[in-house]
Amino acid sequence: MPGARITLGAPAVLGPLARESGAVDDILPAVGLEVPLPRAAGPVDVAVNLHGKGPRSHRLLAALAPGQLLAFACQDAGYTGGPGWDPEEHEVARWCGLVTAFGFPADPADLHLPEPAAASPAPGAVVVHPGAAFAARRWPAERFAAVAAALRDGGERVVVTGGPGETALARRVVRLAGLPESADLSGRTPLPELAALVAHARLVVCGDTGVGHLATAYRTPSVLLFGPEPPDRWGPPPRAGHHVLWAGWHGDPHGRAPFPGLLEISADAVVDAAAKALGAAEPSFVNQDR
Repeated sequence: MPGARITLGAPAVLGPLARESGAVDDILPAVGLEVPLPRAAGPVDVAVNLHGKGPRSHRLLAALAPGQLLAFACQDAGYTGGPGWDPEEHEVARWCGLVTAFGFPADPADLHLPEPAAASPAPGAVVVHPGAAFAARRWPAERFAAVAAALRDGGERVVVTGGPGETALARRVVRLAGLPESADLSGRTPLPELAALVAHARLVVCGDTGVGHLATAYRTPSVLLFGPEPPDRWGPPPRAGHHVLWAGWHGDPHGRAPFPGLLEISADAVVDAAAKALGAAEPSFVNQDR
């Protein structure tokens, strides 16, 4: 659509990364599905539902009165014009398939983001990110600390990250691992700086969370701990440098306690995977052929 202005409805915090991607022109701040979307600056020619299968997300976009809605078919929303929803499909294939069905080519292998404009606060460090949105996806702090200590003892510079609500968790990992206080970057890395940290890291160790997706986007070697969601739906593509650990159990990703399958992953297994990932590490980000 030559000349089209593309606006992304997403949490405002994602704005800097979204704009740096070159894929969008504006951000329309969106806060979940319970609050109506703000009115767009002008008429909406096409609305694309990249959030879910409906019906609530369909109705939020329909309220913008778009000229056309591109979405998965949803009888409850009165919308039958799109392809069917496959609950077993990988998320990347799902959304690329949706837009491809409407005539917009999308390559599921094109997962990379351009180099962040911000400077990394710890270039060349190993990033340990112990947090996750829900307890079911949160590996114990003691095990993250054991991994961090082993990597430090192996000669790596280790830093621990976390959002503003995860500072106590990050501080605990730093303390248990015997790392210096300066290793705690939690609450001090806004998204642009966090993206730069991941892009220029030696390795990322984390659970099934957004930091792992950043590692994929910036080609940074990673060790990702999955459970209860399967990596064949949410994990990185098979590639040297990305190591996924999963016990094979399925469960509630919104649970209030660490998922039993996640607890089957030992600290020793993560340390071994980290050694393999570091051994397969690509050159630093700035030297990569983009």
